[in-house]
Amino acid sequence: MKTISSLMEMQATANQLCRAGRKIGFVPTMGYLHAGHLSLIKAAREQCDSVIVSVFVNPTQFAPNEDFAQYPRDVARDAALASEAGVDFFFIPETVEMYPDGYSTFVTVEGLSSLLEGAVRPTHFRGVTTVVLKLLELTKPHVMYLGQKDVQQCAVLRRMARDLNLDVIISICPTVRESDGLAMSSRNVYLSPEDRRDVPILHRSLRDAAERIHSGVLDCLQIRAGMEALLSSVPHASPDYIAIIDGETLQPIATIDKHRQTIIALAVRFGATRLIDNAIIDAVN
Repeated sequence: MKTISSLMEMQATANQLCRAGRKIGFVPTMGYLHAGHLSLIKAAREQCDSVIVSVFVNPTQFAPNEDFAQYPRDVARDAALASEAGVDFFFIPETVEMYPDGYSTFVTVEGLSSLLEGAVRPTHFRGVTTVVLKLLELTKPHVMYLGQKDVQQCAVLRRMARDLNLDVIISICPTVRESDGLAMSSRNVYLSPEDRRDVPILHRSLRDAAERIHSGVLDCLQIRAGMEALLSSVPHASPDYIAIIDGETLQPIATIDKHRQTIIALAVRFGATRLIDNAIIDAVN
């Protein structure tokens, strides 16, 4: 595995791979790799000739009151895991090169970026779309691999790729979970032992909602009430939002339409730790 930090070297390397006819798979991460990231790398390794993984804690997607400074970092550990997983190029750009003095260009996906996470974190997706577009220009992938846990991020980046005619396939891979249902996340390390005991309620509430839908309950107020009741059984759980939304527009819906994909998404705080999760109810045609 080759480690690259220079933007110019990464772009030159990617261009060379393209000229050689290599199919490039790219996994963008903020590091502190876990089994979810490794599942994305595995998919890229199986489907592509060359695999690039980036580790970059992107400052532009954090608000001033968020956890940028505290976000877990261990590049040496990440490099060892990436190498073991068969990564070819480990890209670790520096912030001063990604955002030099005078940097003033940002990418915004209107509409989708202002909902859900965007309503709580107004500048978040502007930072995500900007850094991902920069990373795509630097790594030149044929396929970019993302995890379903960040379902709104996936939708925003797919819309950006479509609207800007980006020559990349975005492959969404299933959420990887702990044995008790907790979705893998780098932020899980923030959880206290007490909170770690309680957080499986997120997955249980999503699973209960999905079961209600499959049993014929289509009224979203009723489904949401059931989720709220489950979450309220854990005193330390404080929901930011519980949303039942259309799978394409991400707009809230009142009644489940079985002929359209539905997403159930939530963000819940446990003490100082904020976790997101979701369930996708596929359309039945």
